[in-house]
Amino acid sequence: MIKLFRAAALCAALAQPAQAADLIQFWDTPQKGGNSFNAEPPDADYFEALADTGATWVRLAFSKWPGARRDFLIGSAGAYTGLEKADLETLRQVLDAAHGAGLKVVVVPLSLPGSRWSQQNDSQFDDRLWSDTAFADQAIQFWKDLADALKDHPAIAAYNLLNEPAPEKPTGLVENGRTADLQAWQTSHSGTPRDLPWLYERMIGAIREVDPVTPVMVDSGYYANPRALAAWPKKLTDERVLYAFHMYEPYAATSSPNMKRDTPLRYPGVVTDYDGKGLTWTAHDVAAHIGKAYEWADRAGVPSNRIVAAEFGCMRRWQDCGAYLTDVMDALDKHNGHWAFYSFREDVWEGMDYELPQDFPPGRFYWLMEEGKAAKLPRNGQLMELLKARMAN
Repeated sequence: MIKLFRAAALCAALAQPAQAADLIQFWDTPQKGGNSFNAEPPDADYFEALADTGATWVRLAFSKWPGARRDFLIGSAGAYTGLEKADLETLRQVLDAAHGAGLKVVVVPLSLPGSRWSQQNDSQFDDRLWSDTAFADQAIQFWKDLADALKDHPAIAAYNLLNEPAPEKPTGLVENGRTADLQAWQTSHSGTPRDLPWLYERMIGAIREVDPVTPVMVDSGYYANPRALAAWPKKLTDERVLYAFHMYEPYAATSSPNMKRDTPLRYPGVVTDYDGKGLTWTAHDVAAHIGKAYEWADRAGVPSNRIVAAEFGCMRRWQDCGAYLTDVMDALDKHNGHWAFYSFREDVWEGMDYELPQDFPPGRFYWLMEEGKAAKLPRNGQLMELLKARMAN
């Protein structure tokens, strides 16, 4: 019955004249969803399955998909000259499939001109965007072109300008160092290519020349760390901006390297360097780290419903993952926050696929995927049940 309703809704929508992309009002109430970072363009069944979890939106990364040239849609991150038409058509078809499932979409590139995603760049950090204004000009043109191409698609809920920018990385700044150091760094790089607000202002200005209404989502610096956002001196000029952060702290415990330890770090209780001292992480500290984004919003005059936890997660096989996810969602729900878990049915990595049982062997996942037997994967993981329950609230 649900699928029939969605199909009828899609037919009705397609029968109507093209309309402007979804307005900022979509984000006035809490929206919960998932991230799609697949290597192949997702199909209708994929989006139907995500919608069945209770998700209302999907953060869709397209940069892994095979394209006409090296960098999907961009052509070449070394010299952008225009959107690749065949890639754009692929993206539109995927957006159609998401719309048919009743999901809103936030599109996000992993690469921009001058900033190729390190996993597609021989594991090297691409610093050109952050050191050469010529690449900033190309990135701005890319977003103006893409907004012009997508502005009338009914699935679009926001343009997320770049996933996890890190202009700070090559400069020696410690990611979770002292607050005073983060603030001093932002001040010292104001008006330079490493100044994210400066770049975002220019990008948004170009987008507004062709699309005055679609919301824009901006990741904070240093891989979307909320503390980097808290170092921004003020909000951006445009009022249709969503400010995004990602939540994986304490990263030493939540990430894949922890699973390779003889004795993985535990949560709560793991100790990491934070703000110039050692921090023993508990639910209180998770909430405090997330709270940096909301505290900044209050100071900057940004409504709390314009803050988005665009990614959060932990390794599904980590024994403390359920407790960690619960504490993150508790903290976000106290702010009536928007969020999207990472990730849903990623096709080349099982590490954060919460539908898989925690004891399901990674090797079995890769074998089934290579054999084209993804349908045989067990989808009864308790971590996904935990997420579903929270999306239903």
